Amino acid sequence: MAPRRLLLVGEGNFSFAVALSETLDPNTSLTATCLQRSADLARDLVARENLQRLRERGNEVRFGVDCTHLADAFEPQDREFDRIYFNFPHCGRKAGVAKNRELLAKFFRSCADVLAEDGEVHVALCRGQGGTPADKPMREWHNSWQVVAMAALGGFILSDVHPFNCKAVPGYKCTGYRSQDKSFHIEGALNHIFTRSLPFESLQPRISRIKLGDQWFSFLEPEVLVGKLNRGFLEAPSCHPIKTVNEKLIAELGKTFPLKRLKCSSPLLQQGDASVLTSHNPDILSTAFWVRLHEDNSNFESLTSGTTQDMEDFLGSFSELGLPKSPRRDSKEEAHEGTCGQAKVCLRPSLLVHIQAVIQAPDFLPGSLHILSGPVFQRCCISPFTMPAFHETLYILGFNKNLKDSCLQSLLGHLKGILDNLLSQTWLEGSERSSSVEFVFQPTGERYMITVKSQNFGPDCVKDLIIGSVTTSATRVIHKDQCFLCVSMNLDLLAMLVWGISDWRMLWTSDSRFLKNFASGKIEPFKSYSLYPPYYVHDISFWLDEKKRFDEVEFHTLARAVSQDTVISIQLLSRFQHPKTEQVSLCYRLTYQTCDKALTQQQVASMQSQLRKEIQQRLHVTPR
Repeated sequence: MAPRRLLLVGEGNFSFAVALSETLDPNTSLTATCLQRSADLARDLVARENLQRLRERGNEVRFGVDCTHLADAFEPQDREFDRIYFNFPHCGRKAGVAKNRELLAKFFRSCADVLAEDGEVHVALCRGQGGTPADKPMREWHNSWQVVAMAALGGFILSDVHPFNCKAVPGYKCTGYRSQDKSFHIEGALNHIFTRSLPFESLQPRISRIKLGDQWFSFLEPEVLVGKLNRGFLEAPSCHPIKTVNEKLIAELGKTFPLKRLKCSSPLLQQGDASVLTSHNPDILSTAFWVRLHEDNSNFESLTSGTTQDMEDFLGSFSELGLPKSPRRDSKEEAHEGTCGQAKVCLRPSLLVHIQAVIQAPDFLPGSLHILSGPVFQRCCISPFTMPAFHETLYILGFNKNLKDSCLQSLLGHLKGILDNLLSQTWLEGSERSSSVEFVFQPTGERYMITVKSQNFGPDCVKDLIIGSVTTSATRVIHKDQCFLCVSMNLDLLAMLVWGISDWRMLWTSDSRFLKNFASGKIEPFKSYSLYPPYYVHDISFWLDEKKRFDEVEFHTLARAVSQDTVISIQLLSRFQHPKTEQVSLCYRLTYQTCDKALTQQQVASMQSQLRKEIQQRLHVTPR
C-alpha cells in the first residue's frame, strides 16, 4: 500500500491534529498547518502542548500557511496530498455569508493545486451553513455558504456527507468563536467530503463511418449525440447496469420460452427501412435524427490518429460538398424530402423497424422468442425521463393465430412476474419503496403499454412511467396462419427503476466511479458520488419569425447540445402577441444542473449566451 499523506489547514490549537494522529497507521504521514505565526501561539498552553505531541510523533507542523494559496506553501514535489481537512472555516469576527463563501471558493481553488487525483477534501461546517438538504433544518440557499457551488469553482463535487463525530477524535476542542479563544456549538455539524469532478470537454465534431454495400461512408454525429454513439454498453466485456438488466430479463424468459438472440445491425436507416416505421407509429419519423452521408475513401485509422490539421482538412471536405459542419435536424418537411435522396439517412429511432425483417427471415422459428437489443435515438423535449439516446430490447414471438389469447396472457404473465421481481431486488428491509407493473390496454388498437408505478426514487416521489409496449400483428406475406407478439422496452428506464438511479444522464457518464457501483451480474442499491448539485435558473425570450414554423423540439435539442446536457427543465412562462405588429414572443425558463460534474454559475452564463446565438442562427428567431 502506498503511503498516504494528510494535510490539515486552518488548525487553531492543533487538538484535532493530535486526536487524528492517534488513529493513523504508521504508513500515513500528517502535515498540520495554521495561518498564525509560531509566536502568535506562544501564550496558548494547550496549543504548545499539542504541538509538542505532534512533533514527538514525527508529524510535520507549518505556520503561516494561507489555505487559499496552498501551492505557495509546498514545493511541487511535496504536493499530491491524499486528503485535506478544513474544520469549521470562518473569516473571523462577524464576517457574513458572502465573505465566508469567498473563503471557501478560494480554498477549493487552492486545493486543486495540491490534491492527488483521487484525493478527498473534508470540510466540516456548523449546522445549516452548507446549504444542502443534509442540513436539518436546511437554510434558505441565499442565506447559506453554498458549499457545493463554491466547491464547483475549484472543480470539486460533493461525494459524501455525514455528521461530524467528536467521539471519533477524542480530545478535540473547537475554538475560535469570533476570533476568540472560545468554543462554539457543533451539534448538528456535518462533514462534507469532496472529490474531483471530470472537466467539461470542448466537444469537437465526431466522425462515424459506415459500410453500405461495398462503399464506405462517413457522417458527422449530431451535436446532441456526441459521446452517445458506439458506447458498447451491451457488449460482452461490459458490466454496465443496462447490460445487467438486459441479461437478467433474457435469462428469466429463457426458462419459459425457447430463445433466439439476433445481432443488432447498424443504427443507420435508409429510405426503405425508415418507411417501415410509419406502419407502427406514423409520427415516429418526426423524432428521428437525420444525417448526410459522405463517400469516404480515406484511411480512417490514420485519420483518427492524425494531426489536428488532418481532421480540419477532412471536415473541410464536408463543407465543400455542401454538408453542414454542425449537423442539425432540418424541418419536418425537409426531413421527409431528404429520405428520397441517397445521401440522407436517419439514425434508428426504434427497433420496431426490424420487425418485418425478423419475421420474414427464412430461419424464423414460430414458438421461439426472438430477441434484439441495441441503442436507438430520438429527438425529444427535455424532461427527467425522456432521453435522446437509450437502449431498447425487442421480443418477437410467432404462434398459431388460434392460440392468440393464451399466448398473449402467458407472455404478459411471465413478463410481469420477471419485472416485479427485478424491481424489488434493491428494496431495503423496512424500506417504504415499492413498484408495481401494469399492462394498460390502449383503446385505439391491440396494443398494451407497460407501465410501472414506482417509489424507487424515494417515498415522496411516486412515478408512473411507461417503459415499453406490447403489440400483436399478423402478416399475409409469410406464415399465413401465424400471429405475432412484439414487446419493446426501454432498458435505460428499467435500469433506473431497478437501481433507483434518478437521472438518466448518469447512465451515460464517462466517470469511472459510476461503474464501480456495479459488480458484474449483481443488483445492489446505487449510491451516487455527486450529491446535491446546485441548480441555476435563466430566462430567455425571443420574437418568432412569422414566415418560419417554430419547432419546440428543435429548441429543446439545441439547448441539450449547447449545454452539454446540463439543461434539465425548460418551462414556457409566457406568450405575448404585439397588439400592433401581431408578432409573437415566447419566454422560457431554463434550469441548469449536472448529475456528475462540477458546474459553476459562470459556465452556465456562457452556455446561456451561446444558446441565444444558436437559436437566432438556427431557429430564425430574434432574442429580446
